[in-house]
Amino acid sequence: MSRPMLSIVIPVYNEEAGLATLFARLYPALDALSTSLGESYEIIFVNDGSRDRSAAILREQYQQRPDVTRVILFAANAGQHMAIMAGFEHCQGEIIVTLDADLQNPPEEIGKLIAKMREGHDYVGSIRRKRQDSLFRTWASKAMNRLREKITRIKITDQGNMLRAYSRSVVDAINSCKEVSTFIPALAYTFARNPAEVIVEHEERAAGESNYTLYSLIRLNFDLMTGFSLVPLQWFSMLGILVSFGSAALFVLLIIRRLILGPEAEGLFTLFALAFFLIGLALFGIGLLGEYIGRIYQQVRHRPRYLVEAILEKKE
Repeated sequence: MSRPMLSIVIPVYNEEAGLATLFARLYPALDALSTSLGESYEIIFVNDGSRDRSAAILREQYQQRPDVTRVILFAANAGQHMAIMAGFEHCQGEIIVTLDADLQNPPEEIGKLIAKMREGHDYVGSIRRKRQDSLFRTWASKAMNRLREKITRIKITDQGNMLRAYSRSVVDAINSCKEVSTFIPALAYTFARNPAEVIVEHEERAAGESNYTLYSLIRLNFDLMTGFSLVPLQWFSMLGILVSFGSAALFVLLIIRRLILGPEAEGLFTLFALAFFLIGLALFGIGLLGEYIGRIYQQVRHRPRYLVEAILEKKE
């Protein structure tokens, strides 16, 4: 394949039901964009160990459009961000766009990001105009965004939106990192010199069910916050100091009360409640410390981030 100007990276995991619809909209949109810009493109599908027929469908699509299609097949599920990393490591374009396979981000919106990149930006995120998600998921995502921004100082308005554009320099910087676990949009933001955001449309999922659960959302934000900031540990240290002073003051108060009023059994349950609170606080701190230690453990093992079973591409 000749070196294209635009690379589209699409992670795929159990998307059998919606791939045909994706192909029917993606290729015409990119063909029209390529004609208007006068530049070539490539699409890199990364099958993240799907358990359905996604891999077979991607093989068939490669056979139909081998001129612009490349397929990376993982041997096992490695996660969405590792799939994107594989796409980054194999893409050739000067502008790289990531896109979900579920069509919640319309492929027709890619042109908005390209136009913004042409203005001199090296990283362009997107903000969903009207999210087609449940009220709870929308609220939880916004709450996590605010908490993440306060902790990491990384300003990403809509961190859950996959439609993003990256310059070749930013992608090269990301590829140079050897982190086992990371959050790619945040990592790109730290490398970008002139980031920007655009508003894009958002649609309901074309088919199938979302692979993201509440646990996934919480897990993602824990990874993000512990991967880009020490603030959680610092906050907990300050909280521990405040609780220590408070506990000492309460102990002195109880001693004085005992000397003045004598012993009383009625305060026993209050002490139990206080003890349970402190135990819970200690367990939370151990868990928080475990997050950081776990990241170190994953890193020092030096295991491959993903295993590639096969790569389907047209040789030059």
